[in-house]
Amino acid sequence: MIYGMRSAAAVLALTTVLGSPALAEGETADTVMATVNGVDITLGQMIAVREGLPQQYLALPDDALFTGILDQLVQQEVLAQSVTEQSRRDKANITNNLRGYLSGVVIAAASEGVVTDEALQKAYDEKYAQAEATKEFSAAHILLPTRELALSVKEQLDGGADFAEIAKAQSMDTGSGAQGGALGWFGPGMMVKPFEDAVTAAEIGKVTDPVETQFGWHLILVQEVRDAAKPTIDDVRDELAFEIEDAAVRAKLEALTAAAKVEKPGAELDPALLKNSALID
Repeated sequence: MIYGMRSAAAVLALTTVLGSPALAEGETADTVMATVNGVDITLGQMIAVREGLPQQYLALPDDALFTGILDQLVQQEVLAQSVTEQSRRDKANITNNLRGYLSGVVIAAASEGVVTDEALQKAYDEKYAQAEATKEFSAAHILLPTRELALSVKEQLDGGADFAEIAKAQSMDTGSGAQGGALGWFGPGMMVKPFEDAVTAAEIGKVTDPVETQFGWHLILVQEVRDAAKPTIDDVRDELAFEIEDAAVRAKLEALTAAAKVEKPGAELDPALLKNSALID
């Protein structure tokens, strides 16, 4: 919290001294709760502060929270009024904070209510129900530092050496190596592309030629392939809800951007300018 929000104990103590706030009698968001040098602090501003508080503050008694929030806003106003001249940094941050808040309001409005049972079912059908079945692979690998060493180990394996024992002894992937190179079951997108491509093309039960990835050189043994089970709608409900909300926000942004006149005269300037903090001192 900012400077004015005391600890729970301090707020409770202050409330004991000042007494409990009067009961509401038709107040509105514009009801003046305090003034600082003629500047009003309103009930609406206090409510907005409460809505943004962490959960531990919301557990306080109403009277303690009321007093704490009012004190916080009074103290913030006193501090703010003491600033007689805003720096370029101050003005930039005020503008950015306002821009960020208002854009958040629009995003929240655009995504509100779009996740319905019908929308979820439609998204599920499009992504999963009509999708072609994918494959899952059970495979093991031995990770080695060079192609030359991988070729040498491949010769040993082709000659009858035990894959699991070599994986335990030589694989740089010590996690899978301890399990004889076993990687368990995995599906598309779970491995880096060169590895996935090699697995997809591999012959079951036959060690591949060395495959290079950013991690080194792999010898891969695909042990089993099966059709992946399609998830139920409940399995992917959160994922689909995010995608539905994201699509709604993107559509709103695209519509607003298309209707706006956007110009970027500074887009070609040196990106290193961002490091020049002296410009806003």
